[in-house]
Amino acid sequence: MAKLKTSKVAALKSKRGKGETLHIAFSKKNYTIIGIGLLLIIFGYVLMTENSVDGFMPTVVAPIMLFFGYCVFIPLGILFKDKSGEDFGADVVKDAKKDSGKTTANINTTNIKTS
Repeated sequence: MAKLKTSKVAALKSKRGKGETLHIAFSKKNYTIIGIGLLLIIFGYVLMTENSVDGFMPTVVAPIMLFFGYCVFIPLGILFKDKSGEDFGADVVKDAKKDSGKTTANINTTNIKTS
């Protein structure tokens, strides 16, 4: 049983290749969106600590701020993908320089492989 599992793992590793790694990179926009979410969460809890139980801020505004912080901004910051492709292009240029030794002026940084 153990040999079967190790052979499957070895087969999966060989299929994946040596150069392929999972690359999750956050851009500045991702960190900004997550920061806004964290600020909403902090201010929501601060508003919730107000002493009045029947007040408008701790019973209405604070839960709304917490909801938007936890359920909107944090997931949006994690899942947001920048359409400009600045991070991807920089990685492609670094990899292409490493592999072929060409200058950056001759490197095609699109997702389409022509060869």
